Amino acid sequence: MEDDLSMSNTNNPVLEALNASAANGVYTLPPLPYAYEALEPHIDAETMRLHHDKHHQAYVDGLNKAVASLKAIGADPAAATPGAVTILEEDQAFHGSGHLLHSVFWATMGPNAGGDPTGELADAITAGFGSIAAFRTVFAAAAAGVKGSGWAILSYEPVGDRLIIQQVKQHDLQLVAGTTPLLPLDVWEHAYYLKYRNVRPDYVKAWWNVVNWNAVAAAYASARAKR
Repeated sequence: MEDDLSMSNTNNPVLEALNASAANGVYTLPPLPYAYEALEPHIDAETMRLHHDKHHQAYVDGLNKAVASLKAIGADPAAATPGAVTILEEDQAFHGSGHLLHSVFWATMGPNAGGDPTGELADAITAGFGSIAAFRTVFAAAAAGVKGSGWAILSYEPVGDRLIIQQVKQHDLQLVAGTTPLLPLDVWEHAYYLKYRNVRPDYVKAWWNVVNWNAVAAAYASARAKR
């Protein structure tokens, strides 16, 4: 991973965000690549500020705490009971997945975006789902259908060299091993409730207008190159 992240970030907002998500062995909150109000009217500035500065920061803090606690407990065999280690491992998985997905989430949105993907990404989506329209239909249904809080994620699956949609209620438990998230949509209520209240499908419909397909395409190319 370190070698992959050291490659040039030119025209690759996702790698740039991931590089900004950790430094000197400590996880960090990557800055938004645009102003809080840049995604309006589709996503409001107040939601962006709370979501990024508070909710994402909480994942970063929780991840750093879990990592430090695991290191400390490893130096004390008496304290490293199965129960204690399990709790910390669960915290690491939960906060780590949340940190990674949010970092990619911010990087794959932007102002003056939307439309449809093109090039190799569009070809891969068409091959996997039949058409761009069919992909949108399945992705939107996956996002709207998450029970409670979670994500819909377009991911690259390297074994089959294909794109898949993952409907994730618990991001620390339900991600397919080895996949690379290319386009995650956060459907936790904190991502949309101030503007859309309980009407999640309206939020999902509006979100398509801020998808930065160039960033998704760059992430897809990078993921395939690593294969």
